[in-house]
Amino acid sequence: MAIQTLNPYTNKVEKTFEAATSQQIEETLQKADTAFQAWRTTTFSQRATLMQRAGDELAGNTDYYAKIITLEMGKPLAQARGEVTKCAMVCHYYAQHAEEFLQEEDIRTSALRSFISFEPLGTVLAVMPWNFPFWQVFRFAAPALMAGNVGLLKHASNVPQCALAIQEVFDKVGFPEGCFQSLLIGSQEVEQLIKDDRIKAVTLTGSEAAGAKVAAVAGQEIKKTVLELGGSDAFIVLADADVEAVAKKAANARLINTGQSCIAAKRFILEKPIAEAFLAAFSKNLQKKKTGNPLEDDDIDYGPMARVDLAQELTQQVERAVAAGAHLYLPGGQPDPDKALFHPAILTDIQPGNPAYEEEFFGPVALVFIAKDVEEAVKIANDSPFGLGGSVWTNDVKRGQELAKQVEAGAVFVNAIVASDPALPFGGVKKSGYGRELSYLGIREFVNQKTIWVGEPQE
Repeated sequence: MAIQTLNPYTNKVEKTFEAATSQQIEETLQKADTAFQAWRTTTFSQRATLMQRAGDELAGNTDYYAKIITLEMGKPLAQARGEVTKCAMVCHYYAQHAEEFLQEEDIRTSALRSFISFEPLGTVLAVMPWNFPFWQVFRFAAPALMAGNVGLLKHASNVPQCALAIQEVFDKVGFPEGCFQSLLIGSQEVEQLIKDDRIKAVTLTGSEAAGAKVAAVAGQEIKKTVLELGGSDAFIVLADADVEAVAKKAANARLINTGQSCIAAKRFILEKPIAEAFLAAFSKNLQKKKTGNPLEDDDIDYGPMARVDLAQELTQQVERAVAAGAHLYLPGGQPDPDKALFHPAILTDIQPGNPAYEEEFFGPVALVFIAKDVEEAVKIANDSPFGLGGSVWTNDVKRGQELAKQVEAGAVFVNAIVASDPALPFGGVKKSGYGRELSYLGIREFVNQKTIWVGEPQE
């Protein structure tokens, strides 16, 4: 795939970039390795000052960075502003808490002193996707750099200006040269990067297929990986829930980022007594959602999908699901096969073996299942290869918490739309990946958790 900015709304190429040469890749790796030797010796206070400035830079120039996001991947400008604001939050969060999260932990043994020391690994390679082109980078970069590592970003080929703008943030606020670099390369270069001895660990957010390839190479090299992959989040609605109120939330949950979010609700599992009423209300709310030019129209709810081929792929998924027996309750879909716009759609009557039962639908298509009772609802939720997030909607909060523990996912929200928060660990189980980002757990992924045992002097 060419490294270029292609406006998803107009489907026109705005700018094309040359991929880095072998020599440029080598220079970048050397620069990162050199930077690490000095950066690892800095104090938390020194790192925090710079990370706080990075957050301030994002917070003070939200529109500038948001327009780059919207231009390259098509989300409404208001949502892009929210993404930049969240990046500022994660920078500020780790500037304030990194030292606390990585302080030495004493453990009582027979030693004079025994403790765990958290020490940086080196250069961490981040392979990142286009759907949250700033957030998914900053949620890795803020903790990694605060831990004393340096970062090397291989971003998706359709968001090169986002990649360069992110490096611009760190350079502008005074991070030493080489602490964070963006490398404009194709996916075919990733394997050799992982194999390079100067790369000490890899984090990837992306598809199951991409994650499997990266994990295989990193496994051969015995290098630490964190993978945040696909999701097909269950949105479980119990019979005692307020149908009208929850149906509004459901429409919002399905259309997060025009449906192009790993934690957007995708499978709506309804208890039978409220299924018919909920489905009608849900469909009505989806049809109310507005679209338009994401760079110019402020009052829209969703934009085009990020690329025409992604909309075409989603169209084909819907067609295969219908051919296998699913019912297209709300047609929606792609009005023009040569454009990336895709209107919200709903599929029902989905049985095991149907593509819609097994696959992630990465776009504004809602998959609806009807369960005879709570037990069957949880069974359907767990009968999936994915396990990233999920939600339970009920007027009985205690019951909701009990059910949340039964859902096989990295995060389950009760009476709220699944969202990431700097203070909470984020990650999945099953084919949604492994490892955790954010919180105190995230900053400890890319450190050497070193045991130090101190004995009495020998006489």
